[in-house]
Amino acid sequence: MTFDLLVVGDANPDVLLSGVPPVPPYGQAETLVDSGVLALGGSAAIVAHGAARLGLSTALAAVVGRDAAGDFVLDTLTSAGVDIGAVTRHAELPTALTVCLGGPGGDRAILTAAGCLAAFDPQQLPEARHVHAASYFLQPTLAARLPDLFRTARATCSLDTNHDPAGTWRLAPGLLEVCDYVLPNEAEALALTGTATVEQAMAAFVEAGVTPAVKRGRDGATARRGAETHAAHVTPLSPVDTVGAGDSFDAGFLAALLNGEDLDQALAVGCACGALSTQAVGGTAAQPTWDEAIAYAVLAEQSAGLSPG
Repeated sequence: MTFDLLVVGDANPDVLLSGVPPVPPYGQAETLVDSGVLALGGSAAIVAHGAARLGLSTALAAVVGRDAAGDFVLDTLTSAGVDIGAVTRHAELPTALTVCLGGPGGDRAILTAAGCLAAFDPQQLPEARHVHAASYFLQPTLAARLPDLFRTARATCSLDTNHDPAGTWRLAPGLLEVCDYVLPNEAEALALTGTATVEQAMAAFVEAGVTPAVKRGRDGATARRGAETHAAHVTPLSPVDTVGAGDSFDAGFLAALLNGEDLDQALAVGCACGALSTQAVGGTAAQPTWDEAIAYAVLAEQSAGLSPG
């Protein structure tokens, strides 16, 4: 079987706590917070979940441990219709785990125990029309192999590096040259290119041979293909939780491209998916269907004074 989308990368549970004080007291003090939710996490897993929700036949290649956390991840993905045939279970290392501490003003701290992520070394991968890789800097074994994986894939390819905890922001030589799309947020785009503005960052990506689509939060998203700049806007929503919004953008952007839409509409659908995903706690609870994403994208275009795509 050839899938529409193969997502390669991280998968783990997220524990999401809201109403956390800026510095939780130690000394074995127990602090009550507003709420806590257990949800599917990991950028790759959230993208795969969102793509399946949008109607794509989707497979995930990842690694989890032989533990209850791994069971939770696999059960959640399977329930969403994601194929987990390429997910392996590490015999010794635990599943990765992330705790998100939601503090004042919507800010959050993200604490991740990487578990088996560093050992992820994908071997037999299913065929797909498009291959997307996520959380590049958390998976050094995958990162080293990714240029060859993209080079030999009979598919278009995309990359969302996500954050680099080490702060180096160095990509493997030749990676961007064999990548069709790179999907950073603004801060990641600047860090990856060493530039001062998003416009400079996009120019640097284009010079490297890749099409950037940069996520800009409430300001929508901007892409550049060659000398042409494309943009999409969002209709403001009051967010409940922004965890995974960028990953939901990725799912919508890629689904639109795979459904034959042009770059402008792909940006619009990506923005719609990212915005709608903020309406519930966790990265997947409010991910939209294709019809819901299209309806929101049309509304956003009309609100911006543009003609519908």
